[in-house]
Amino acid sequence: MPIIDFKIPKSVARALRLPTNNIKRQQQRVLKKILKKARFTEFGQQFRFDEILMSKDVCKAFQKNVPVYNYSSIYKDWWYKTLDGVSDVCWPGKIKYYALSSGTSESASKYIPVTNDLLKGNKVVMIKQLLSLRSYEDVPLSSASRGWLTLGGSTDLQKKSGFYVGDLSGITVKKSPFWFQPFYKPGKKIAKEKDWNKKLNDIVDKAPKWDIGFIVGVPAWVQMCMEMIIEKYELNNIHDIWPNLDFFVHGGVSFEPYKKGFEKLLGKPITYIETYLASEGFIAYQSHQNAVGMKLVTNQHIFLEFIPFDENNFDGDGNMLSTVKPLMLDQIEENIDYALLISTTAGAWRYLIGDTVRLINKAESEIIITGRTKHFLSLVGEHLSVDNMNNALQMASEKLNISLPEFTVAGEKYKGFFAHHWYIACNQTIDTDLLKVTIDNALKELNDDYAVERKSALKEIFVTVLPENVFMNFMISKGKVGGQHKFPRVVKGEMLEDWKVFIENVK
Repeated sequence: MPIIDFKIPKSVARALRLPTNNIKRQQQRVLKKILKKARFTEFGQQFRFDEILMSKDVCKAFQKNVPVYNYSSIYKDWWYKTLDGVSDVCWPGKIKYYALSSGTSESASKYIPVTNDLLKGNKVVMIKQLLSLRSYEDVPLSSASRGWLTLGGSTDLQKKSGFYVGDLSGITVKKSPFWFQPFYKPGKKIAKEKDWNKKLNDIVDKAPKWDIGFIVGVPAWVQMCMEMIIEKYELNNIHDIWPNLDFFVHGGVSFEPYKKGFEKLLGKPITYIETYLASEGFIAYQSHQNAVGMKLVTNQHIFLEFIPFDENNFDGDGNMLSTVKPLMLDQIEENIDYALLISTTAGAWRYLIGDTVRLINKAESEIIITGRTKHFLSLVGEHLSVDNMNNALQMASEKLNISLPEFTVAGEKYKGFFAHHWYIACNQTIDTDLLKVTIDNALKELNDDYAVERKSALKEIFVTVLPENVFMNFMISKGKVGGQHKFPRVVKGEMLEDWKVFIENVK
């Protein structure tokens, strides 16, 4: 019996029936709901949530009275108290779980509060996404009743003084409903394993015993797992062992750089489903087959605001300026990059999540992730986004018929001017000079500012091609393996210096 036929609790069913035709009204409803729930917290009292709720325009009053935060500021002012066991700080009750998140560049871990209310909202969105599969054509929904292999963080959470910490994926699995357990792979024992290499080897050993229909995870680690299985059992492709594998659910990074190499491991086409599930909450998901973007979650547990990602709102290092004026969803326009602010049912208030998004379908509230506020290159005004980089590499991959699954880019000084240095993973024989020219030409086509600056202060680009395992081994050396860890698309500062030392030692 397909998993989507399970009986849904009445409270969840009511949430699923919320109207979808008025985005502004939905977001107003969500904001009122979370303000009411948090009005007696320390944060709610400080910023007079009761008065905001009585305002004629609750959204405007909220924006006027509550400041904008990033992780450092909200932790310094508020969240640190919850780690000391203080209740009712930014959300009612005591925080019992924290998702450890270091993004893709910072070395210090971030403690992101996770509440039962947040997990409940996430679960409703997951069910909505599952139900959307009914509209997919020529897709065997029976796969949903088979095994779900989730390559995530350990469910053996770290016990601290009064709370637990770990990857959101580990917390989610630990709190998953009983009816999901028979479908969940690799099972409780392997899921608890903290040694990523041992976890992968255990999955490979168990692979012949499972009938997998779904795989969920970050593309690089899923690809590595499938390669290990194919190699050990001397298979032609992964479908030789899992013939019913029909879905790959991914998120966090663009899948396009991995796609060519990924599909070489398959025996038949599968359906790719993109999600935007951050440590702070389930923000968006691909709601219909072959969708270019993801549908924002607008009527559940997150209030969204958007800051145009430009020099009026951010400095050259991607730091938010104090003069920002965030917009609401109904106020933003298509094809403009925005930094995302969220307010959630875990006590994140007007919180800069660090991602940049672009609205590509206003009527359907569909977005694509274009990068990170800290992960872009604009040494001389070239305004090169991660989206530009992904697209350029995809164009090069298709034109040269090669797989380029990983990359990172650094800015450098060069002869009194500047240059970009690309580090690209490729296990095939390749003409580096041709790859360099192809990427450069693609970026000139994609980005007018880049094209202008390549005639001016951006004098050169360099390309270093490395085996894919160099990128993976560097992540392992940093303790960033499995789960939600991704290689940074732009590398700067201390991370750049460590990267240069690392690749010098492996040459």
